[in-house]
Amino acid sequence: MFDSIGWGEIIVLALAALFIFGPDRLPHLAKDAAAGLKKVRSAITGVREQVHDSMGDDFSELRDLDLRKYHPRTFIRDQLLSDEGPIVHRGSATGSAGLAAAAGTVTAREAARPRDHSTPPPFDVDAT
Repeated sequence: MFDSIGWGEIIVLALAALFIFGPDRLPHLAKDAAAGLKKVRSAITGVREQVHDSMGDDFSELRDLDLRKYHPRTFIRDQLLSDEGPIVHRGSATGSAGLAAAAGTVTAREAARPRDHSTPPPFDVDAT
């Protein structure tokens, strides 16, 4: 938590606290801060145990879940450019797509290639 704070900064903060609060109140404030941290830690532990009890065995699976793959941009890119199956492509496609375009499907590799600008872009009647 305090990886970016060096020993020099800690000493400066301790001296500032000593000058602000005085030597009489500083031990009492440190004791209150320690008690507060213990309460916060126990509350966090209690919440974690309640979640673990209510979730059961699924809680360990959620801990290993990588949420970065569900970012909208990443999710859409993975869904559109995955090689799991053909991408349905309607419209007028000519050129190197060949039989796949005649069948109405284009693979992800062919869809990722730049389009030939001499042919019109595909037009989908259902989408407009």
